[in-house]
Parts: sequence; C-alpha cells; structure tokens
Amino acid sequence: MAKKQQGKRQRIRKALLLISLLSFPVIINYLSPYVIIDGAMNGVVNGSFIVFASLFVSSLFVGRLWCGWLCPGAGLGEACIAVNDKPTHGGRWNWVKWVIWFVWIGLIAFLAISAGGYKRVNFFHLTDSGISVDRPRGYIIYYAVLGIFIAFAWITGKRGACHYICWMAPFTILGRKIRNLFKWPALRLKAEQSKCIDCKRCTNACPMSLDVNEMVQSGTLENSECILCGSCVDICPRDVIHYSFSAGK
Repeated sequence: MAKKQQGKRQRIRKALLLISLLSFPVIINYLSPYVIIDGAMNGVVNGSFIVFASLFVSSLFVGRLWCGWLCPGAGLGEACIAVNDKPTHGGRWNWVKWVIWFVWIGLIAFLAISAGGYKRVNFFHLTDSGISVDRPRGYIIYYAVLGIFIAFAWITGKRGACHYICWMAPFTILGRKIRNLFKWPALRLKAEQSKCIDCKRCTNACPMSLDVNEMVQSGTLENSECILCGSCVDICPRDVIHYSFSAGK
C-alpha cells in the first residue's frame, strides 16, 4: 500500500509539471528575465518581480520545491529526458547560472536606481491581455526559450538547463542556504543510513543527476541542486529516504 501511495505521488508531480508546461504560453512573462528588466527601467514592480520574490521567500521554508513540482521549465526538462537520459556532469559548470544571475541582478539594480527607484506596481506590465503569448513576437520568444531548453537537454543530459542557465534557481538556492544557516524548521529530505542496501536506485532515479546513494552514505541529503522531487524517496525499496519538516541539515 505504501508503494502504491509513493507511485501516486510521482504521478501527481509529473501531472503538475505537465500542466505547468502547457500553461507556459500564458505565464511566461511572469517568469521572464527581460520583463523584470523593462520594469526596472520604468520603475515598475511587475509580475516577474513579484514571482521571483515569492520564490525566494518560499524557499526559506520549502527549498527548491518549485523546481521539482511546479516550474514549466522543469516540466520541459523532464520531458526532454526522452531525448537524452544521460546524467549531467554538474560540478563547476553549475556556476554558469550564477554568473548569468549576478550580471542580470546587477543590471536590474542599476536600471532601477537610474529610473529613480520603483514608483508603482503593475503585475501585468507588458502583458496587457493577461496572457503572455498573445501576438506573433511572443511566439518567437516562447519557441526560442523552448529551443534553448531542448538544446541543453540534447547536449548536456538530464535537466541540463536547470543546472547551467536557469535564472530562477539561484533565488531558491539562496533561500535554502539561508534556512540552513539559521537552522529553522523547513522541508528537507532525510535518510536512515543503516537501512540502505546500496542498490543505487535512488541515484539512477534522480532527475538532477545527483549521487543520492553517496549522500545517504555520508549521512546528509543536503545538496543545492536537490529539487525535493521525491524520486529517490519513492523508488527506494527499503524506505531509507523520507521527507521531513524539521530544523538542521
């Protein structure tokens, strides 16, 4: 019965990712790195500003849950596993997204200061109809984003864009690091090392190509690239890994 419930959890997760991916043409402006730049130039707190701020605040308590369960880019990334199911190398190349993020955040701050600060709030800035892709130019941007994600999956492996270029990931990683620093209760994964039979199913199932088995053996499942998808939780035959809302690492 427990395994049936765990299988159901992954079906629900993948259904949520599929729904999010299908809604991407509607919501892409609210996740756009450009729309927030345009808002900064005009002193407007817009939808993407509010969404990114919300991602950071939520990550203080639920880590990168967004990345594993709700992000449309994640839905596309996992769909692209059918294109290339090889693990990504990660490592130092994971810092590419941080270089992109720091330059982007610096530009936003510079433009906002140059505009005299934020003066008003308009959630639908550059999205007059409320739907992001409502004209031909929007389709060009939309398919360009899809093409980039697919290309990274093809070239680098599982969820390559999530590892290397995602502009949303740093918000959630920073929130996770802050919660670990102050050690307040938050959603995390924990493991009972003594129950592990070293089958490595958890590592094979991880969509972020993490060596989960090694993490279990080391006694901590803390990794900035973990998206709390629960794939390792649900595939483990001995229920070694489980979700926990607790303090500490």
